[in-house]
Amino acid sequence: MPNFLKLVIAGLLLAGSVTWFVFGDIGWGILMLFAAALPVFLFFFNEFLLMVLWRMRKQDVESAGRWLAKIKNPDSQLHKSQRGYYYYLCAITQADKGITHSETLMKKALSLGLRFDHDKAVAYVNLAAAAMAKGRKQEAERLLADAQKYNKAGLVDEQVKFLKQQIKKVQQNPGGFYNPNIRRR
Repeated sequence: MPNFLKLVIAGLLLAGSVTWFVFGDIGWGILMLFAAALPVFLFFFNEFLLMVLWRMRKQDVESAGRWLAKIKNPDSQLHKSQRGYYYYLCAITQADKGITHSETLMKKALSLGLRFDHDKAVAYVNLAAAAMAKGRKQEAERLLADAQKYNKAGLVDEQVKFLKQQIKKVQQNPGGFYNPNIRRR
């Protein structure tokens, strides 16, 4: 549902609440006032994003992806900050489609803005992993430094440590990653 429609519904319910108060039915007026608060709440917190976050908390990524797919036009349905989290969650749920697709979504999420530092840290770690996969070591190191700057809760310490080890392996073997299980001819 577009955001402006939510505000119109809230305005109509508020007008109905005032009407009930004028006619002397205080109980119905209070009930309508609470009913008017629901669309205002959903204006600031999109109902589909709330369901996605709930499904992600239960670690059901497939269901979260289905809920994200129900948002057809994020530009009209979501605020700017909500759009950042929309693209952030899309990148997490669609990570299996490819690292470049996830990278573009994470960049878009960071450009729109993420509110919490731990979300920014996760986004920078994902971007660093994508840069490493494409062979851009200096960009990966810069992104890891940004991730450590935002990692105040220690949420992505293991991933940062792993990616730094991978960077060291690439520096020791400049031709690329060395797999000891590959037979040399």
